[in-house]
Amino acid sequence: QVQLVESGGGLVQAGGSLRLSCAASGSIFSINRMGWYRQVSGKQRELVATITSGYSTNYANSVKGRFTISADYAKNTVDLQMNSLKPEDTAVYYCNSRDRLFRESWGQGTQVTVSS
Repeated sequence: QVQLVESGGGLVQAGGSLRLSCAASGSIFSINRMGWYRQVSGKQRELVATITSGYSTNYANSVKGRFTISADYAKNTVDLQMNSLKPEDTAVYYCNSRDRLFRESWGQGTQVTVSS
């Protein structure tokens, strides 16, 4: 069982920046990918960015060039630096981990609100 704890959400004006952080604990030895997803009420959860234990990254087209994902697999932490935020980035952001058996864990979510 993996536990994920997020921090760093909040309210920011359009054009501003926020940094989300997530720390994993528990059965972390087999995690090989961590990332961030987001969900707007009434819509499906969508991928924002992922980073593998080999530090390969993947981004949603909507955030490329604005968001940067980073991780420290020695400490089992993953961060998401969000710049040039837009109102459409408003959502609950969830930290995600996946292990070599494709088992996934989720954090509790942190609200990000971007005002216009």
